[in-house]
Amino acid sequence: MPKSKIPSVAWAHIRLFAMDVDGILTDGTVRIASDGTESKSFSILDGMGLVRLIKNDLTVAWISGRPSGATTQRATELKIPHLIQGRTDKLAALQELAARLQLKPAQCAYMGDDDIDAPALAWAGIGISVPGAMPAARRAAACVTRRPAGLGAVREICEHLLRARGLTYPR
Repeated sequence: MPKSKIPSVAWAHIRLFAMDVDGILTDGTVRIASDGTESKSFSILDGMGLVRLIKNDLTVAWISGRPSGATTQRATELKIPHLIQGRTDKLAALQELAARLQLKPAQCAYMGDDDIDAPALAWAGIGISVPGAMPAARRAAACVTRRPAGLGAVREICEHLLRARGLTYPR
């Protein structure tokens, strides 16, 4: 379970789980070959957690500051319904999405690791970060995962959200 200052009941009210990509779904490394092709490593554990959230009617969104073909490919594989790329104002992107979905901040969780994520972390009903996050993001977050970015941190939160709804899967 993540280290959290959030009461358990608040987790059950979350309807949107939005997150940064690089440094949350990945370890923050971007590999660029001499021909310009890019690759990233995504955790299968995180992917399974996100698929389970979507199957249980939680909305998932990825909000990335940089456009990436690798991110688009992974989002397509997982059927992520909201992919927002090239937006460094994460707060504005999150607020616009929440308004479009008619959600209040208390119904939104946001997960990020960098300075540009801090305003969105503070605005969301539940702001979540990772152990290796930049100080501004960690300060703005009410919850920090035990697992590191790109290695099951997102899955940890997915499991927590599902348990808050009384849903569990075999371990």
